[in-house]
Amino acid sequence: MKIYRTLKRNFFNKIMPILEGFKLRRRFESDFELYNTLATVEAKAKKEYLYPCLYDATSETYIEPMYFYQDAWAFERILLNNPNEHIDIGSSHKLVSFLSKITSLTMVDIRPLSLEMDTIKFMKGDILDLPFKEESVESLSSICVIEHIGLGRYGDKIDPLGTERAVKEINRVLKKGANFYFSVPVEEINKVYFNAHRAFNEEYLLSFLFPNFEVVDKKYIYGTNFQNTINAQQFGVGCYHLKKRY
Repeated sequence: MKIYRTLKRNFFNKIMPILEGFKLRRRFESDFELYNTLATVEAKAKKEYLYPCLYDATSETYIEPMYFYQDAWAFERILLNNPNEHIDIGSSHKLVSFLSKITSLTMVDIRPLSLEMDTIKFMKGDILDLPFKEESVESLSSICVIEHIGLGRYGDKIDPLGTERAVKEINRVLKKGANFYFSVPVEEINKVYFNAHRAFNEEYLLSFLFPNFEVVDKKYIYGTNFQNTINAQQFGVGCYHLKKRY
């Protein structure tokens, strides 16, 4: 019986997208015919220029919640502090591009962006060996990055202590009083989801990895909720603004 249910589920998982595709295609063809019925001879759509966008007529615009909330949070926090110069390590290209319009921005990553922007100064570098002098950086962000270090996902060297080494290097380059903005997955206990990412117990994260930092702000993402309180029983993402004390 269990095998039958599995086969049935797999069948429907494969056949339903095909049936949905036929339905969308019929709607497209119907819309095309209606358009040309309503259009003048000069305005009719020609078949050689057909450009079907079958999956865009949705009831809402879907947004991936994690990047949506954490990038908006980081941008707002950095904007409020208004740094003269800001360093970003490996955050999303959208966040970096927006930040580059409000401050002098240097982006550090192991891989360059495929597009250039005159407001983004790119430096190829490794979060484990940052191209900055000791205690030289006043404002730094690394959104959704340090949980990946050492898992090989992005071609990086396998290292079980990758996150800890990354934090140590970030600590090295930050000045006393510097602002650091980052996000990581948070759960009740530390976990390794090899080779995607790690998740962290918040006490370990803040007390062990960042003992010389004070928490300025923290927010949490759980599904589509962006909230002020942590729920350690669930998988979520913590967004942290820290200030280096010493």
